[in-house]
Amino acid sequence: MGNIFYLSWEPGLMAALQNLLGDVGASIAAVVTMLGEETVMVAILGFIYWCYDKKFGVYVGTNLMVGLVANPMIKNIFLRYRPYMVHSQIKCLKPVHEGDLYDPLLQGFSFPSGHTSNSSTMYFSLPVYAKKKWLMVIGILIPFLVGLSRVCLGVHYPTDVMAGWLLGAVVVAVMTFLQNKIQTKWKLYLLITLITVPGCLYCTSNDYFTCFGMMLGFFAASLFEEKYVKFENTKDIKKSIIRVVGGLVVFLIANVILKVVFGFINIEEIEYLLRVIRYGLLVFLTMGVYPLVFKMKKVF
Repeated sequence: MGNIFYLSWEPGLMAALQNLLGDVGASIAAVVTMLGEETVMVAILGFIYWCYDKKFGVYVGTNLMVGLVANPMIKNIFLRYRPYMVHSQIKCLKPVHEGDLYDPLLQGFSFPSGHTSNSSTMYFSLPVYAKKKWLMVIGILIPFLVGLSRVCLGVHYPTDVMAGWLLGAVVVAVMTFLQNKIQTKWKLYLLITLITVPGCLYCTSNDYFTCFGMMLGFFAASLFEEKYVKFENTKDIKKSIIRVVGGLVVFLIANVILKVVFGFINIEEIEYLLRVIRYGLLVFLTMGVYPLVFKMKKVF
């Protein structure tokens, strides 16, 4: 299950980059690629949302969630194998998931690059909202470096990365327009859900259902917070650190607990539904319920 397509120069370039960089370069690429991974993004989004500016956080979070879901929806159309699955001269230096390297349903398909599109969506959103020149540098430089790292690590073709950059830019542009046009949150969230739910009909890789659940969890958390929590942002550095660290701890612990709990529910017929619920709860707890502790103003 999958397709093989690439431009003639791509495998040779990737192999040459890996040989040129060596072990040290591969280690650097592995660190850089973390800027496009979930823990770092939760920390950045958490700081913006919990500490700096709640509305800014909702804007960035909405863009990011849509980008997260859009990527696997496209991947499951093209079903492109990762380059190391096709070319023996390309090494997989950092697999997406532990397990069988050659299982595309586990490792995910290749086109477009998820790390690249996610980092593009996240970091492009910052200067678009804040309109600061130094953020524009970050919005361009970090997605570029993340994309380059994915090529060096052997997990994406250069064309996967180019498509990821484009997808991130398109998501930010479209979602900025929609968020400006549709002021009522639940109407915006309903529209996005209706647009993305068809992925349930044809997507076969776990990443779509993981991201779809995260998106629904974020939408529910945003509405829940607006109606019941109503926390205030803080400019206090100490409290900001406590909020972000606390949020990361909640995210990581909840992730482990939910994984164990849902691991006991082994019903193959509703496997994807359980994944949506699990990740929806994870994000809802982190973004919606966790801010309730901010009422303890002496600490948070």
